Amino acid sequence: MSDLLLNCRAISKAYQDGKNQVKVLERLDLDLSSHELLAITGSSGSGKSTLLHILGTLDTPSNGQVLFKGQDIHQLSGSKQAQFRNQQLGFIYQFHHLLAEFSALENVMMPLLIAGVSAHKAKQQALAIINQVGLGDRAQHNPSQLSGGERQRIAIARALVNRPALVLADEPTGNLDAKNAQGIFDLLKELRDQQGTSFVVVTHDQALANRLDRVVHLVSGKLNQDSALIEEVS
Repeated sequence: MSDLLLNCRAISKAYQDGKNQVKVLERLDLDLSSHELLAITGSSGSGKSTLLHILGTLDTPSNGQVLFKGQDIHQLSGSKQAQFRNQQLGFIYQFHHLLAEFSALENVMMPLLIAGVSAHKAKQQALAIINQVGLGDRAQHNPSQLSGGERQRIAIARALVNRPALVLADEPTGNLDAKNAQGIFDLLKELRDQQGTSFVVVTHDQALANRLDRVVHLVSGKLNQDSALIEEVS
């Protein structure tokens, strides 16, 4: 495996519910290597999405550190965190969250435009990644004109257009049938191999999880080390 990209140490997260403290994550340690496809599995309420939000600086841990290439990302200012998310991270969700009033191309261009890339260059880069996910002939279509699988591919293109080091995916195949889910896996692996991107994938899809490089299982906010099995992708 390549160099260490992400290093989480003793991550805890608790919420106050009236007089009660609800513990979501408890002293969780997790490492992620560059170019790695990591699956996080666990039942609803186990803390998977909370962990993903903390990794993406969308939530803060109560205790612990998240080091990205050696830097504690939760010590960055709000503006630096926003810059980090735009330049280093990509996000994929169960619901694609494409903007309905914009074409597929315009949706994929959006992160580049936010980063200050010129419209001409943003269009070129967006078209290149849309072609890479196999939807070059659908670039001018609005989301309502695309199938579920096509919308998710466009969402993946949007997440990858900035060539981030890490993509965080929350149930990326949750709304897809088996054929489209298989296509999404093939696409993630292809993009990892071509761009060197690391992926952290939260999923209930055990078939998808078992095809990634490594699987860790969250139980009541803790990593079940007995289930942290390495699954090499053939």
